[in-house]
Amino acid sequence: MPSPTPVPPRDRADTPWRSEGAPPSPPPRKKMPGGWRGLILAALIVYLITNVVLSFFNEGDEPVISYTEFSKQVTNGNVSKIYSKGDAIQGQLKAKQPLPDGDKGDYTKFVTQRPAFADDALWADLTKQNVTVTASPVVVQRSFLANLLISLAPMLLLVLLWVLIARRMGAAMGGAGGLGRKAPPKPVELEGAQRTTFEDVAGIDEVEGELNDVVDFLKNPQQYRRMGARMPGGVLLSGPPGTGKTLLARAVAGEAGVPFFSASASEFIEMIVGVGASRVRELFAEARKVAPAIIFIDEIDTIGRARGAGAGMGGHDEREQTLNQILTEMDGFSGSEGVVVLAATNRADVLDPALTRPGRFDRTVVVSPPDRPGREAILRIHTRDIPLAPDVDLDRVARSTPGMTGAELANLANEGALLAVKRGQEAVTAADLSDALEKVQLGAERSLVMPEEERRRTAYHESGHALLGMLQPGADPVRKITIVPRGRALGVTLSTPDADRYAFTEEYLRGRIIGALGGMAAEHVVYDVITTGSESDLEQVTNIARGMAGRWGMSERVGRLTAIPSDGQSPYGLAAAPATLDTVDHEMRRIVDECYEDACRLLREHRPQLDDLARALLAAETLDEAAAYAAAGVPRLTKDHGPADDAD
Repeated sequence: MPSPTPVPPRDRADTPWRSEGAPPSPPPRKKMPGGWRGLILAALIVYLITNVVLSFFNEGDEPVISYTEFSKQVTNGNVSKIYSKGDAIQGQLKAKQPLPDGDKGDYTKFVTQRPAFADDALWADLTKQNVTVTASPVVVQRSFLANLLISLAPMLLLVLLWVLIARRMGAAMGGAGGLGRKAPPKPVELEGAQRTTFEDVAGIDEVEGELNDVVDFLKNPQQYRRMGARMPGGVLLSGPPGTGKTLLARAVAGEAGVPFFSASASEFIEMIVGVGASRVRELFAEARKVAPAIIFIDEIDTIGRARGAGAGMGGHDEREQTLNQILTEMDGFSGSEGVVVLAATNRADVLDPALTRPGRFDRTVVVSPPDRPGREAILRIHTRDIPLAPDVDLDRVARSTPGMTGAELANLANEGALLAVKRGQEAVTAADLSDALEKVQLGAERSLVMPEEERRRTAYHESGHALLGMLQPGADPVRKITIVPRGRALGVTLSTPDADRYAFTEEYLRGRIIGALGGMAAEHVVYDVITTGSESDLEQVTNIARGMAGRWGMSERVGRLTAIPSDGQSPYGLAAAPATLDTVDHEMRRIVDECYEDACRLLREHRPQLDDLARALLAAETLDEAAAYAAAGVPRLTKDHGPADDAD
């Protein structure tokens, strides 16, 4: 069952885990990328060069002329004003003059030096020519402070550029392989967020009971230490997708009130070998800092597969090194550290034996789809915030959803709420949930216009499925028949049991095969043709027959043995000899051929009922359970049966 609270975000992109409930760590001490020595040396060089350049520009603007030239310009009345400080004279001409000594260009402002031995009437000449003697310099030069600020500007730019380039290089290296300098990750504190607890978990009480040991250990570790008890180093949650493994791990952490670190196993793997192991070390180190804590690794079969399965390169070596690091970290745990590792997978059979041995993941908890009371409890949790109409009976909805997981039930409740919004209602009604269940189980309706002949053939096809399901002893009751195209199918027949059942007899499985072949048999009996509409039926028939002959010992020739692995992979050369596999294939064909003959025989014997059901289906397009049994003239039997869905 998915979590009702949001998953906390990752603090950094290169940190492949999330955490909640952990105290905020102090910010890491930042270091200057590239080192201070190189930066200071570069700054001094820039400062010196800038001063040299500025002094060059300052001295090159105003030329230095001879005192003789200055006296000549005073005599000619071409000097407008001067400024004198000691024997140094600055001045400005009225008219431009060519530069002396043959230099190209003109000048207006100038600088000269009055010789100490000069004994001339300079003041009289200046007064005669009405030259202004100012008290402020004519040639204003920048002060030392201005030169300092100007020279510091490029140095500051250099520092900023230095830091920017170093940070980007570090981020790029960290993103490419995690080899750049990285600050330790800061746990995320969910302020004001409500932690997930066992109150948010329903339908898996037996699993909750096993995990209560972990919660009690984290809450009262001293009691276990006094008795010499050791908490399991790790707990492996195994089960189909959507059964609530991740939610259970978060609920354990929330119930115990300890920090929770969660990560997907695939996020540890990178292109460069050794990065995954480094990240594992960092994650376990962070968890130890805030112990007691829980580490949760999702889809651990990504890196936890059995080693030595083949000659791998690159990513294979990285996966094995990451797995070895996890094994090392878990082996070093002791009860006093208060860190518990939880992991989830739906392929526990492929995990490395070193990972599941006692001392590491020494407890395996199987999380199965919920039973009927569990489904009802899950629906109540997911409809807490959904206004329900008085006609909604969650117990009835739970009875019609056998085999559904918590995630699928959450999706069902959400689809019902979406339909209620589209229809402009104030509350979700039973009709909304029923239509949502049809959409989830059968697929969305398609606006497809079929020719009348093809529509009639589809009606016989679905009627064949339904009629054989009604006639077979112990078969699942027919819930709905429709010839409205849904998903990829032109029509659908839905059959579900009245109660959950977990063991199936050979008679029941043969009835499943006969019902699945009913559509093809009806087309053969009525039209003497076979169409492509039976593709999904044949896939279902093949899977059941293969299990009967090769896995469940329901064939005398094959015997009481398993010749085909349960994971569905190619069995050749792995599970049985070629002769045994040929025998399995022969027995599969025998079982299916016998069931097909029975299906055709039953439809010929009940041809009037088949015609009546097809006519009713053509007229109404969709028949519910009562209307379908009434149209076929077959009494509805009430029994407990195993789960079955017949849809094509």
